Amino acid sequence: MEIINDMLIAIQQKERIKPTHLMYKSNLSHKLLKSYLEELIDKEFVKEEVTKNNYKYLFITDKGHEFLQNFRKMKEFTDSFGL
Repeated sequence: MEIINDMLIAIQQKERIKPTHLMYKSNLSHKLLKSYLEELIDKEFVKEEVTKNNYKYLFITDKGHEFLQNFRKMKEFTDSFGL
């Protein structure tokens, strides 16, 4: 879940990001990035947009923002108990 959280934060910081840039920011191999992206898109945390110039961009959805909020709360809760 930490990797998914990190990926969503990277997308959120840029509002939209190219998959290659996300791969560098997330420090993942192409194969791993593809696997995680498929999951994020399937769960509707992220959407893919293709421009007229055929560039791919990823952006976070409302559901992705909700995940980040809840993950942050969960992390604060576990940290408060030293877990």
